[in-house]
This record gives sequence, structure tokens and C-alpha cells, in this order.
Amino acid sequence: MPGKDQSRASLPLLGALLPDLIRVGELTIIDARGGRSRFGPGGSGPKVVIRLHDRLLPIRLALDPMLATGEAYMDGSLTVEQGDVRDFLLVATTGLESVHRTRSSWVIPTLLRLGERLTPANGRRRARRNVEHHYDLPPELYDLFLDRDHLYSCAYFRTGSESLEEAQQAKMQHIMAKLLLGPDKRVLDIGCGWGALATTIVEETGASVTGLTLSAEQLASANARAQRRHVADKAQFVLRDYRDEQERYDRIVSVGMLEHVGRHHLDAYFSKVAGLLEEDGVGLIHSIGSAIGASDPRASKDRWMDRYIFPGGYIPALSDVMPAAERAGLWITDVEVLRLHYAETLRCWWERFQARRGEAAALMGERFCRMWEFYLASAETGFRNGRLMVFQLQLSRSREAVPLTRDYIAEAEGRFETPAGRRRVGAA
Repeated sequence: MPGKDQSRASLPLLGALLPDLIRVGELTIIDARGGRSRFGPGGSGPKVVIRLHDRLLPIRLALDPMLATGEAYMDGSLTVEQGDVRDFLLVATTGLESVHRTRSSWVIPTLLRLGERLTPANGRRRARRNVEHHYDLPPELYDLFLDRDHLYSCAYFRTGSESLEEAQQAKMQHIMAKLLLGPDKRVLDIGCGWGALATTIVEETGASVTGLTLSAEQLASANARAQRRHVADKAQFVLRDYRDEQERYDRIVSVGMLEHVGRHHLDAYFSKVAGLLEEDGVGLIHSIGSAIGASDPRASKDRWMDRYIFPGGYIPALSDVMPAAERAGLWITDVEVLRLHYAETLRCWWERFQARRGEAAALMGERFCRMWEFYLASAETGFRNGRLMVFQLQLSRSREAVPLTRDYIAEAEGRFETPAGRRRVGAA
């Protein structure tokens, strides 16, 4: 087996980076000439073998790891010969946390950030195009890996042993408990997805909900769901940018939408939320977050994800979001950070997608499948080994809008636990 010096000689740039990145298991890289380089401590950890089919690929991988790795996997110039792409990404990033703490990791992200200044802002037209790119894909694709309610955001694993369906139901219960809902409340759902949360709020609490989306596919599905569940009189969905909403609401909820707002629009977003809330209203913002803020030199956009999956996306840190909420005059009444919940959600999605990969290939083609499995695997890697998490931010215009302690959250969730108790939440 080649030692560290030989590995660095055959892959000069990668050989300098990988020893710090791989702390568990072993990664073997076969280069275009057939040379083998091994990295990592080995032992009982996972053992992954990849092959690089392009002589220049190691340089591209070293200079722009995520973009080059994703594109190489998509076009077949990087193949995984032992394990799969999820194993590869998890092994190759086990030391990412410690690398993030070092100044040497700042150089490339800092250079990449220079290009972000030229990225167009998420105006109304661009925002709609960005949403169409991802959410107007054939609905049959999402059938392959999401839960039965098509909840496309972080689930909530109370014990870690739940099924995906159970964890997604628990997520909705957790959010509804924080919103202090009742049959007299008017709720705005910004970025309503396929309508599961909105219709569940109506069914469980009697509140009325208006859902906003920019996706024509999601709009049609949400309206069909409301009709199917006989709640169309109280769950209504419209194709509308949140910036164009004019009504005021008792409650505002937004799950997985803040990531699409864009860093330059955070102030406008929270000002709009404040303007749409009644004086005693309560809002709940559920979003992917980064533990590295925009002002940190190590912060950079995932260029592969931006190019192929979520164009215009921006993962905010609490240090980005909370000042914007404060400038809007909002009280931050509760903050909760969910760390590994999304990693577990993505693991479930990966397993479901792999179980039906043949159907996905027949529907979308092989290159799309490689892109999609790289997306799911790299996202999980970000939550397991990187600096990603999920936060739930409860907001209000009044300091007295919510109870003095958090006890009410668990109490409300407890009333959701049994079918006989669910309707009582609306009367609480």
C-alpha cells in the first residue's frame, strides 16, 4: 500500500488536501493512468474506491471540490467502484469540521465568493424561474422518495426510530404547537409546497389557511389535495410571490422557503412578514441554516447545488437572519436548532430513491439519476459532516404574544398524540 508521500506524488493537489479530510475509513483513488492512492486510517471504517477517468480531473477536484465532483459524477468521469456515491462523500468529509476551523480552508472559498457578487438578485421573475427549475419537475419523481404527504423538508425524529411518515407527522405537530392555533385563526403559509401542512392545520385545528407558491405543479397538487380531503373551503392556494401578499394574518408559517429568498432580500423578507402579521400575531420560520455566517471568510455558495438543483438559493446563518428580523421590529420569541434531523431525513430519501432507481431512470434518464443521487448524498454530507443544520425561529410583533415558558409546546404536542385528542388543540 502506498504511503502518504506516494499518494501525494501521484495526486499532488488532492494528496495535500485529503489526509485532513478523511478521518474515518479509507478512500482509494484510481487515477486515469491506473495508479492507486489510499487515504484515511482504514481500520473498521467504510472502504471506498473511486476511479478518475480524466487526467485533469484531480486538479479540478482540488480547486473547486463540490462543483467538479458533482459534474464528474454526473458525466461519468468519476465512478465509484466500491461502495456508492453516498459512502464516498461521507468518508471524504469526515474531517470537514476540523478543516473548517483552520485558516487554510479560507483561501478557495474566499476566491469563490468574489463571483457571488455578480449573481443576480432574486427578483420576482428570477424567483419564479428558480422555483420552476426544481419544483415543476414531474410529480412522479417526488412520488419515488418522499413520504405519502409529499413533505419536502426536514422531518422531526423525536426518538430516532420513527419511520419517515411518522417523523414528518411529528414535524407538523411540532410546528402547529408553536403556532398556538385555533379555529378563529387566519394563517398564511409562505411556500406551501404540495399543501400538506396547510390542509393538516385545517383538519387538526379548524384554522383557515392561505398557501402561497410559485410552482404551478405544486399549486395544482395542493388544490387537488384540499378537494380530496374536503377542506377546500378553508385551505386555499394561490400562485403568488410573498412580496405581493396584502392581507394581514394571525399566524404566518414558512417551511423550507427562506433558503430561496437570497441574502440580499433578508431585510425585505422579514419586513414583509412583520407587515403581514397582526399585532398579536405569531410567525414560525423553519429553514436550513449554516453555522458559518455571510461575513465569515470561509463562507461560500455550493456552486454545484446552485447550478443544478437550487438556482438562486442561499443558506442563511442565524447571524444573518436574526439581525434582519430585529431590524424589522420583530420579537424573536423562540429559537430551536435541529442538528441531525435533516441528515436522517435525507438518509430516508436516499434509501427510497435507490429502492426505486430503475423507475427514476425510466422517467428522467440515467444522467438525471446520477445528478439526483449526488444531490441527496451531498446534502446529507453537509448535515452530518459539514456546517449545516435546521433552525425554527418563532417571531411576533408583541412580547406578550406567546406564553412565558416553552411548556405549552410539549403540552400541545401531547394533545396531538391520539386521534381523540387532536381536535382539542383547536380549542386550547
